[in-house]
Amino acid sequence: MLPINQLWYLLPLVISISLVYGATRHEFMAPILYQSYKSAVWILGFVGVISVILFLISLML
Repeated sequence: MLPINQLWYLLPLVISISLVYGATRHEFMAPILYQSYKSAVWILGFVGVISVILFLISLML
């Protein structure tokens, strides 16, 4: 069986979390999508920063 890159699971997870979070904050579709976009960017940025930090730590070891 071929190994699957674990990061491919990140995309549907971020989309679903962002949509649910946006739907709990707003009632209409436009604000839900805007809030979902903002939270998805925040989540991906956070994961990116943590990934860079862990990568740099792994280079030092």
